[in-house]
Amino acid sequence: MTGTCEDPQPRVGFFTDTSVCIGCKACEVACKEWNAIPDTGLDFTGMSYDNTGGLGADTWRHVAFIEQRKPLGGQDTGRSTVDLGMPAMPGQEEGSEFRWLMASDVCKHCTHAACLDVCPTGALFRTEFGTVVVQEDICNGCGYCVPACPYGVIDQREDDGRVWKCTMCYDRLGAGQEPACAKACPTDSIQFGELDVLRARADERLAQLHDAGIDDAQLYGRDPDDGVGGTSAFFLLLDRPEVYGLPPDPVVTTRDLPTMWRRAATAAGALLVGLAATFLGSKR
Repeated sequence: MTGTCEDPQPRVGFFTDTSVCIGCKACEVACKEWNAIPDTGLDFTGMSYDNTGGLGADTWRHVAFIEQRKPLGGQDTGRSTVDLGMPAMPGQEEGSEFRWLMASDVCKHCTHAACLDVCPTGALFRTEFGTVVVQEDICNGCGYCVPACPYGVIDQREDDGRVWKCTMCYDRLGAGQEPACAKACPTDSIQFGELDVLRARADERLAQLHDAGIDDAQLYGRDPDDGVGGTSAFFLLLDRPEVYGLPPDPVVTTRDLPTMWRRAATAAGALLVGLAATFLGSKR
């Protein structure tokens, strides 16, 4: 299924509204079931109720649980550390407010994707939907794309070294269906659709939260002029990106490659001129 000049395929993506995420992990389960991803077990990490730790070759969706002893904006949550049987943090009063920040993370499908730039085999490619997909039968396991990703999303499997990540259910998109994770989300925290529509919806939702006194709410990955040209998977966060383990100012890691190659070519040219001059001078 490919777009044509007369009827181009609109770019699609995810808008994840973390303010309504309940941490049910239905997206993780649906992702694993549809994509036949190996089971990673139930080894709890000690980080709240998180048992997957982070994105990886066998975890294409990861729901983070972040515990904070603070209220949600200016609202009264009705929950305190006393209610939950938890001790107060140093410097905080006993019974201070408590909240969880929950967020389902995924590959960002960057506009300027460094993983595409460094892949030597073409295993990574840009689809007609604007997403970035790995063709596992072409991947040679070189691993160049792993450090190239500014979000630390891409990972290699231990058995054969090939890389795996979210495909945004490329097979489902081709059949006119939404990705499995968005389909399974019971609260519409994960919303799928055309990027322009999602961005407008995100702006409206952000304004609602600010009007409700939740001043820390912010959009992440929404700006098409950021360091990666915007992403196809962006988020509404209730705190700073670093709190969620996201880089505050992501930059495409290959941005300086053209300049580096030009300088290398200039240096090589100067060296050749110098060698030629030396050779000609010695003949005289």
